[in-house]
Amino acid sequence: MIQNVEFRFEGGRCGVLLIHGLTGTPTEMRLVGKGLNRAGFSVYGMQLAGHCGNVQDLLATGWKDWYASVEAAAETFRHEVDHLFVAGLSMGAILALKLAAERPAWVRGVGVYGATFRYDGWAIPWYGRLSFMLPLLHRLGIGKHRMVHESEPYGLRDERLRAQISGLMLGGDSAAAGLPGNPWPSLAEMYDMAAVVRRELPKVTAPCLIAHATEDDVASLENAHLVARSVSGPVEMLLLEDSYHMITVDRERRVLIDRSADFFSKVAASCTPSALAVA
Repeated sequence: MIQNVEFRFEGGRCGVLLIHGLTGTPTEMRLVGKGLNRAGFSVYGMQLAGHCGNVQDLLATGWKDWYASVEAAAETFRHEVDHLFVAGLSMGAILALKLAAERPAWVRGVGVYGATFRYDGWAIPWYGRLSFMLPLLHRLGIGKHRMVHESEPYGLRDERLRAQISGLMLGGDSAAAGLPGNPWPSLAEMYDMAAVVRRELPKVTAPCLIAHATEDDVASLENAHLVARSVSGPVEMLLLEDSYHMITVDRERRVLIDRSADFFSKVAASCTPSALAVA
């Protein structure tokens, strides 16, 4: 059974919609959510369709379902705030960018955290770098029951956190720590979506804070540079040198929170409340 682990923190009239990654959970966004709330923001940590259950729950959904759940959450939340911001981690960053491209009137700014268009970080084995071929294999019906299992360092440079989170994940607590691997069909869906969003990046006119670990073990820094050179809106870069992929929980999460709060506040101060947001 899928557990509902979404979270809401009430704050001011600026709201941030937080989106977790593939096979992940809203819990991976909770510390950032608490930090943004302390800075005065209202926060909605949403849950993607098919997530926080078992593998079969995830396989029953595809990227269009994941995006539909993002759009539905944004549609609800935007009526509660004057300024809507959206931020996501890993695949959540791709979904955040898609929302900004599809609904520019809704989104004031985007937090692009560890964007993952390709799994090409230093810890990805050589065969994992061929995962861009998964959409083709999926269409051919190959690998329906195969999974790419998570491995050290699990996106975390902080060894204490790594032991804690990997223990929960490997112990089967998907609501707290996500699934212990990525099913091939779900990875294929992610790559299909990434290809679509890559073409849509020039439609993103909202300001973007692009945060990425310089030693990201899952997604290389090229993913961040791709966003920076492709979107049409203004860009700020935040490069984190003491973290791995899970920058929302790793050693420099407070830096990420502070920069995000400053960035969103600055954008909100530069514009008037959205008529759509309060309609």
